[in-house]
Amino acid sequence: MIERVAAALDKLGIEGPLGVAVSGGADSVFLLHALHELRRAAAILHVNHKLRGAESDEDEAFVRHLASQLGIPFLLHSAPIPEGNIEQEARRARYAFFASQPFPVATGHTLDDQAETVLYRFLRGAGTAGLSGIRPVNGSGIVRPLLELRRADIRDWLSERGLAWREDTSNVNPEFQRNRIRLAVIPELEATLNPALPETLAATALWAQGEEDYWAAELARLEPQYLISAPETVFIRTKPFLTLPVAIQRRLLRLGIEKVRGSLRSIDFRHIEAVRALMAHSEGSGRIQLPGLDIYRSFDWLRLAPTGFDARIERNFEIPVVIPGRTEVLAPRLAIETELRDNSRVYTGEVVDLLDWERCSGSLLLRNWRPGDQLHSQLRAGAEKVKTLFQEFRIPLWERRSWPVITDGHAEGSPIVWTRGFGVARDYAAGPASRKVLAIREIRESNSPFPASHIEKSLEFDRARGRGPGAEVL
Repeated sequence: MIERVAAALDKLGIEGPLGVAVSGGADSVFLLHALHELRRAAAILHVNHKLRGAESDEDEAFVRHLASQLGIPFLLHSAPIPEGNIEQEARRARYAFFASQPFPVATGHTLDDQAETVLYRFLRGAGTAGLSGIRPVNGSGIVRPLLELRRADIRDWLSERGLAWREDTSNVNPEFQRNRIRLAVIPELEATLNPALPETLAATALWAQGEEDYWAAELARLEPQYLISAPETVFIRTKPFLTLPVAIQRRLLRLGIEKVRGSLRSIDFRHIEAVRALMAHSEGSGRIQLPGLDIYRSFDWLRLAPTGFDARIERNFEIPVVIPGRTEVLAPRLAIETELRDNSRVYTGEVVDLLDWERCSGSLLLRNWRPGDQLHSQLRAGAEKVKTLFQEFRIPLWERRSWPVITDGHAEGSPIVWTRGFGVARDYAAGPASRKVLAIREIRESNSPFPASHIEKSLEFDRARGRGPGAEVL
């Protein structure tokens, strides 16, 4: 048994001393003795969740005594569990404590734990990511060298040597689903269908882990092509996305959701298919709410955002433009930079909008777009509603709410001289005869795909305004 632990560590490439997570149960006590015999035990880590009153304190005293007997440093973490799912919160507290250590931490998960995890996740509707079960090593420095050992063999080993362990009475509480799987479901299936069921389930985990390792590399290649990440949000262009095989669509959606939420907890197959159905509509808009997620479809775009994201973005803002200088709006995180120039200069390849400063009143206002706003663009014979331009250039609905415009003057009804993506109004555009020019550049502090660079027809619009690649301004 000890040799098998040593072989597992060698196979995993784990060198040097390890912390040992010891609850007092048989598996963790065996792990402690094995690592102590191998001279690999750097410290004993014990977490007292105080969920079982005196029994929890007795577990702590038992592990503390073991540490004293073996001459190994004892590290204790004791903290109340926040409200919510007790099992999840307790696990989160334990692993945060383990991750804070300066050395890797070994835990006593066995083949039986692996089998229970795989079956539990299968019954909850997990895909191959869930069926990959417990990883022998994870990114937080957790090592599990007992995943090929059976729980019964460990107990036999301890009993033969007269080594004591603690029994956690919560492990037989039928209120916990994991306990019912361990105590009733797996024994019944072993007895009636497959005597080697735990080994079969553990093999399934290994198979799924190989699948997930392949997909991790493949998704790293595909992600920058199909997911556009911005602070708290992910954007997807629906048309190219829907040409992908369904298996890739589902995995990229899971990846996007994980980037927004931080985890895939509570997200199942039905949720992924609901998002795919929303994307499958050829036109129009739609919106669905998933656990912790706001999924918004508009034109050819899909946006993944946290619940309540839009409510945190200021819809209405009015700020005098600093000339020259930088004007900032904290939410929705945008800035306008202005610079007064002589028209004697030549501007090539510079993406700026140019106002004839002498046509302006001298006092500009940066504000959000509002219903009824009109712009007389340099391409059109007459003024058009900005809302019409939104429709024509397929600006998604969520982008419109804080779309910036600049007006000449602060009074209600002051003419718009500049609009994001649509540039300078015809009557205010600088030309060869202009003497003073105001250069306007929008600085967006996120890599959101809007405005013009990713909007359908926008490149044609830019070229017509002399802002295409290599075009000379003025």
